[in-house]
Order: sequence, then C-alpha cells, then structure tokens
Amino acid sequence: MAVQSLPSDLPIAAILPQIRDTLRQSTSLVLQAPPGAGKTTLVPLALLGEEWLGRRRIVMLEPRRLAARAAAKRMADLLGERVGQTVGYRVRLDSAVGPETRIEVVTAGIFIRQIQDDPSLAGTAAVIFDEFHERSLDVDLGLALCLDARTSLRDDLRVIAMSATLVGEPISKLLAPGAGAPVLISEGQQHPVDTRYLARDPTTRLDETVVATIRNALKSEAGDLLVFLPGVGDIRRTQTKLEEFTPDTVDVTPLYSDLSLDKQDAAIRPSPPGRRKVVLATSIAETSLTIEGVRIVIDSGYMRLPRFDVRTGMSTLETVRVSRASADQRRGRAGRLGPGVCFRLWTEAVDRALLPQTPPEMFGADLAPLGLELAAWGVSAATQVPWLDPPPEVPLSASRDLLRRLGAIDASGTITDEGRRMVKLGIHPRLAHMLLRGQALGLGALAADVAALLGERDIVRDANRDADLGHRIDLLHARSRVAQPVAQIAAQWRRQMGIAETDSRRSTTALGRLVALAYPDRIAQRRANAPGQFRLSNGRGAILPARDPLANRDFLAVAALDGSGPSARIFLAAPISEDEIRETFAEQIRDVELVEWDSREGAVKARRQRRLGELVLNDGPLDAPADALAAAMLAGIRELGIGALPWTRELRDLQCRVGFLRHLHGDAWPDLSDTALLATLDTWLAPFLMGITRQSHLERVDLAKAILAQLSWEQQQVLVREAPMHWIAPTGSRVRIDYSSEQPSVAIRLQELFGLAQTPSIAGGRVALTIHLLSPANRPVQVTRDLASFWANGYRDVRRDLRGQYPKHFWPEDPLTATPTAKAKRRGARSSAT
Repeated sequence: MAVQSLPSDLPIAAILPQIRDTLRQSTSLVLQAPPGAGKTTLVPLALLGEEWLGRRRIVMLEPRRLAARAAAKRMADLLGERVGQTVGYRVRLDSAVGPETRIEVVTAGIFIRQIQDDPSLAGTAAVIFDEFHERSLDVDLGLALCLDARTSLRDDLRVIAMSATLVGEPISKLLAPGAGAPVLISEGQQHPVDTRYLARDPTTRLDETVVATIRNALKSEAGDLLVFLPGVGDIRRTQTKLEEFTPDTVDVTPLYSDLSLDKQDAAIRPSPPGRRKVVLATSIAETSLTIEGVRIVIDSGYMRLPRFDVRTGMSTLETVRVSRASADQRRGRAGRLGPGVCFRLWTEAVDRALLPQTPPEMFGADLAPLGLELAAWGVSAATQVPWLDPPPEVPLSASRDLLRRLGAIDASGTITDEGRRMVKLGIHPRLAHMLLRGQALGLGALAADVAALLGERDIVRDANRDADLGHRIDLLHARSRVAQPVAQIAAQWRRQMGIAETDSRRSTTALGRLVALAYPDRIAQRRANAPGQFRLSNGRGAILPARDPLANRDFLAVAALDGSGPSARIFLAAPISEDEIRETFAEQIRDVELVEWDSREGAVKARRQRRLGELVLNDGPLDAPADALAAAMLAGIRELGIGALPWTRELRDLQCRVGFLRHLHGDAWPDLSDTALLATLDTWLAPFLMGITRQSHLERVDLAKAILAQLSWEQQQVLVREAPMHWIAPTGSRVRIDYSSEQPSVAIRLQELFGLAQTPSIAGGRVALTIHLLSPANRPVQVTRDLASFWANGYRDVRRDLRGQYPKHFWPEDPLTATPTAKAKRRGARSSAT
C-alpha cells in the first residue's frame, strides 16, 4: 500500500524522495537527521508503497520499549488506524500486531529472537536501526547478525541505520564494505534553544541543586519541564523534595525504563489545559520521544552506565559525565516544538571537556548473553561476523568460561542442546539455566518467581532492607502492590514454559538451590566465628550487616552484590544447605590434598579437603609424604627469605670465602650468594629438611653441613689452604680474615706487626691481604696493602701521632728491628721510650 499523504512540515519530508530513490538502487542507507526531524515516524511510512517491499514487512528497532510503543502509535495515528493494523509493535510483555501489519516496531532484544529463529528473515524486506548512536549491546549484536544474514542468505535485504549524532563514514563502510553505503543528511529545523550554564556547588547534593533549579524555572519560564537525572534513586529523592512545595497545578511524573507502561505513558502525555508538568527522567528520554509541551530542559550532566568487572564477574552501574552527543540530544528536547531553554548544571569549561560520544555498551557490559547468542548463531569466534566495534576479547573469554560452567557450550565453544533451550528464553544465561534446571527438578513455579525477581529492580527499596530473597517471594505471593509488575513477568515465564499455576511458596526451602544454579560462582560460606563475613566460591570476600537475618547462616547462594572493594556487599541472597550444595554441584566438587606453606601460621599445612571452587566443605589432616612437606617448607623459606635460616658469623664467613675463591678461580666453584642459594633451595637444602615443618624448626637445620655439601672434598682442602679463616700474626695472635669485600683484609693493632717486613698474603701468595692498622685502643690508623712501603714512608708520621696519644706504649724508631707485642706496654720499658 502507498501512503497518499505524509506531513510536509517536518524537515525529513524534504528528502523522502531521495530516500526512496536510494533504496531502489541500494540495499544500504545511512540517514542522519537531528531530533524532531521526523525520521522515526515518516521514513517507514514513506517506504510502504515501494516495489521492492511488496507484501513484506519493515522491521524497525527502537532502543527502548517506551520509544517503540510511542513510534508505532504516532505512525498509526497518521494512517488513521489503530496500532496493530498496518503498524504494530513487539516489546517485552506487550505486543500489538496483526495479519495486515507491514511495519513492526520492536526492541533490539525482540529482533535478536526473531533473527535467531529465522536467520533468513523471511517476510521481512527491510530492517531499520533507529537511534543507532546509542550503541546498546543488543543493537550492535542485532546489526552484526543482520549483516551476516544478508551476506550469506538475503542479498536483497535492505538495512538502514538512522541517528541524529551518528558518525556516518564508519557505519557506511560497515553496511557496504568497499564503496560504502549512501549517506543522506537532513538539515532539520530545530527551534532555537537558549543554553544556560549553572555552576554547581560540589558540596551540595545533586537533587538539592536540581530542585532549586526547577523551582526557579517554574517561576521564570513557561511550559513543561524535562529534567535529566542519572538514576532512579536520584529521581525518587528529587520527586520527594518537589512534592513538598510544588503548586497543585504542577504534576511531577517520573520516567525510567523499569516504570510500568501506564506510568510511562502518563509522563509523555500532554498536560491538561491549565496544568504544567515536570518530567524527571533518566537517559530514556534523550531520543525517540516527543513529550508534548516541553520547552524547558534541566540537565544534571550525568548518566549511569553498566560496568562489568571480569575479575569479580559482577556488574555495577557507574555514574559518569554525559558525552557531548548526549548533552546535545538532551538540549534538543527543549526545541522540538518551539523555542526553549536548557539549563546545564555545569560550567562551560567542563562542557568543552566532554567526550564526543558515549562509549558503546559493549565495552562495559557483561558479555555472557552476547557469547550465548554468537554460539547459537554458529560462530566460534566473534570476528566471524561484522562489527562496528568488535567485542573486547578478555570479557568475551570470561563469558565463555561461564557458559561452559552453565552447560550452554562445550569445550570447543559449540552450543549444546541445553544452550539452545537457554537462548530461546531470551533472558540472561544464568537465569535461563536456573529456569530450565528448576523445571527439571519440579521447582518450575518457584524458578519463574526467582527469574522475575532477579531480572527486575529489587521490589524492596527501604534503605534498611534485608538481603533475604525469601522476603521478596513472600511479598510476591501476598500480591503486594510493589510486586505486581514482577508477578506479571513470573506468570509470563510460567506460561512460556508450560509450568502449572501452583503456589511456589510450598517449595521455598529450595530457594537457595535455585539461586545457586544461576550463580554457581557466588555460593558463600560464612567465615568461622564471624557473623556477616563470607567467602564466595570464586574466592572473593562478601559481607552482610550483622543485623541481617542471613548473617549467621553457614552457606548462602548470592544473587546480587556490589562488586567494589575487597569485600562486596551482599544485596540479595538465599540460604542453602551443605547437603544441597553437595547434591547440586556433585560434578564440580573435588577432593584436594593440600600441602602448602601457611604464612599466617608460619608452618606447613597438610590437609585433605573437599572443595567447591574456593570453598572448603570438609577439612582434615593429611599424612603427606616427606618430599611434599619439604617442597612446602622450601616455599615458606622463599617467602621468609634466606635470612630465616640459622646463619652464624662463621657460616657467613664461609659463604664469603667460597665467593672469594669463585672470583679467583671461576665457575668451577659454586655460587653461594644469597640470591643463588635462594634460587637453588631445592637442590642443596631440601635433603636437610627432614622433620622441619615450621619456621621455629629452622634452628634445627644443619646449615653448615648443607653449605659444605656443595663443595667437593678437594675444594674443601683448597678452601682451608687458600682462603683460611685466620692469619697468624707475628705475636701468635689468630686474626680473622674478612672476605666480605672484594679484597680480603685483616684488622690488627700496629704493634703486633713490628719486625714483619712483607705484606701477608693468601691463595698461595697470589693475593695480598689489605691491612687495617689499629691503635692500641683498636681505632683505625691507616690502611695498606704494601707493608714495606708503610714502614718506609708512612710509619714516621703515624708514630708521631700515636706517641702523643699513647705515651706509655713502645713506639720504636725502627719497627723492623723491634719485637712485636700484643701488650699495652712492653715489660721493663721506660715510660718515655723513644
């Protein structure tokens, strides 16, 4: 059918003929048009009469459910029809399509299900990716699968990417490698928007600043207000404060993705005559929506993006500055219907530093769903399909590890029968696995409740809420108002899986088991004598407030927790028994014989343990073999350092003496330096560790024997001859030789060397000793390696100084003819000896 007339007052109308002509000749198109140009509404309608379309349909992807429903309604209104006739939509939990539907507006998740079920997209002539710049994970994946299908199955399939802030060249090259897809640009007709920068006091809460700005704008400007806030918590706090003073003629309405559809509709409906509206929205209102009556935008300047931590396996929402593209989209909301005003709660300096684009969701998201979809598509590597930005390999690899653990793919990455059943559910693989296993265990009704609860925002929002998932199950079955949307989702899961409408409260004792099936890496074991302190099966720590009813449970299955910090805060969990853990994860529980060094105890720990991941289910003593005990003890010594061994001064001297001979004779002598000894503990020390299992036992090690064992008998004889421990002075004194420096040395009182003409030496006379000459009080006097030269040249000055300091000592004029002495005063000598 051809649409006889379309609105001509929207900017996109001017290039609709070009769009039609381009798509008659090309299967790809990139369309850039600013907010309010009319592309979402008019482009699909303009294609209805095209010959290449025939009786087939156009599928248009919208980033959110609200945008999809709104776009379908606007197009149906232009046709004078109701939604579900020519124009319909499909979103989660809601659809309006019929046998005559030619334009089907869907969310990206729905499209992925459609193309996985029918890769040829039979009956579809064109796929439009609207607001492509938002780059959600599902949109990137949907486009990759769509282009791959066109290459291998449907070369006639039209693919169109539309956006207000799209960078045209990269997407053009992706849609048509080589020459590139045609790029059409609509200049648009944006009404002027007066942009005002308001510096925010960093010490003031964001919601307080926003409320003050709203109050001033209500007084100074006309029209409805659209206020952008980072998250739902900020919206609730702002709404509470506003309702304290807002006039009766002003309606305050929230707008975010988890809001019920009727409340979302209320936020975008025009205000009744005589009333004004303040819409408090997340980024959901940036694109695709026209909220009638809005001419004032207040932008907090922040948004919340998912951040997945590969190390912890947990996702969090991080509050970040908006990008330049997002800020411009938000400002554009004020000029859709007429001149407007945009209050930006940041300075112009901050504005100049904004990132040009919001990073694609792929770079911060949990990639387990994407990994499962790729496996279902039949590709073993992400590079086998075309991407604008390929998925990052590290988180994608981590996602495959999880999918193997859930039984969704095999060791080669090929999808299993279980994986195929999981992917058809269109839910996170963790929850899909739980639903299927729960149904097999006869716990399907409870599994549907749990999947609904964990797939949505927590229905208990009190600041002092407990973490007990069972509490939420009770609210669900009490038909609590806050639980109604979740109850609808649970009912949908039961219908989809053919589960009877039974009361799942009768099986809530199995709640922990179901949660554990979804999160096998988050089974928590309480630390001994520490209420609220837990260790997860993935090795991470986790905590609960001591007052929480789950704080004293021995084991928990954890569904939600904060991934930051050394110990994550548990938000949702259910108790699970050890017997349930053993039964559910029998194939993953392993017996471990553990012989290792325990740093805290300073001892070798030899235990026989039964483990699930990092959790110890059983622990008992192990009679370990001697070599295993020695290896663990060696690991402890490496940690403690070589100084932990029972060194004596003589042993340190021995170490240095061998080092001296190694320097003199080369590598035939062993390296006994601390570094070398530590590196070779296994070869020289291990045989001497029999019965040594604690740090305090190290005193019993025969270290001298262990070190000497590294020398041959011949080397030990050479050591005694060439690197003796002592030198015998002329007085008969045994003087220790110091080998710690490069030149061996002795320290001796000068009087003991009288009569010695030549410098003493070692190593068969090859190395002269360095002599540190001392005063009678053992203070340094002089250092020499040439004793003859000292007697001839230096002694005279030294004698003069020493005679003055030590007048009772004998200081002969000719030291070579004097008798050496070790005494303070030569017996019988005159006190004024000269």
